[in-house]
Amino acid sequence: MVTVDNFQQVSLFDDSLPAMLKDPANSDTKKSQKFLRTKALPDNLPEFRVIRSTRRKRSISALRQNGIIEIHIPDRMSRKDEFAIIPEMIEIVLRREAKSRSSDASLAQMAERLLELYLPDFHERPTAITWRTMRERWGSCTTSDGTIRISLRLNGAPDYVVECVLFHELVHLRVPGHGSDFHAYLDRYPEKVRAEAFLEGFEAGLSATPEIGLNA
Repeated sequence: MVTVDNFQQVSLFDDSLPAMLKDPANSDTKKSQKFLRTKALPDNLPEFRVIRSTRRKRSISALRQNGIIEIHIPDRMSRKDEFAIIPEMIEIVLRREAKSRSSDASLAQMAERLLELYLPDFHERPTAITWRTMRERWGSCTTSDGTIRISLRLNGAPDYVVECVLFHELVHLRVPGHGSDFHAYLDRYPEKVRAEAFLEGFEAGLSATPEIGLNA
C-alpha cells in the first residue's frame, strides 16, 4: 500500500515560516500546562492545552484555537479537578463542532466539482473521501485504493482552502510524487497561491502555540 503524505506542514512551509515565539508574554495568564500520558487522562484525547487565569474565579470555558482545544480554568483550581474537567470540556467542544461540521458527503461533492472544472481529462476517481484527525499534515492519499483523507483541523476553513488541499490529493490519484508533472496539474487550481498563504498563516499560528497537552 502506497500512501502519499502531502501537505505535510513542516516540509511544505519550512523555508517560508517565520521564527515564532514559543512562550508569548501574558501578565494575566500563567504558562500553559504540559501534560504527558497519565493515568488521570484517557489515551485518545485530541490535542489540547489548559490555560490558568488569575481573573477567573469560578468559570470554565473551552474553544478551539488554531486546531488546538483551549481549556480556560481559574488559577486556583486544583490539579485533581483540572484533570477531571479536561475530558468533559473537550467533549463539549467536539459535540459543538459536530453540529456545524461539514460532512464527508460535502467533500465528495466538492471533489466532483473540482474534477469536472479543472481535471476533466482525469479518469481517476477517489473511492472514499473522509475527514480525519491528522496532526502533521493537511491531507493524504492512498494511491493503491484511491482513498483520500482531509485533516479535521480544516473543517470550517474557507472553501477555497479545503478545495486546494483536496485538489492536491485528487492530483495524487494520477501522480504519486511531487515532480514537475504534479505541479503542472496543481497549478490548474486558480486559488492555489491564496490557499497556501492561508495555510502558511495557520501553521505559523500553530508554531506560536505555547505548550500543548499531549496524550501520547
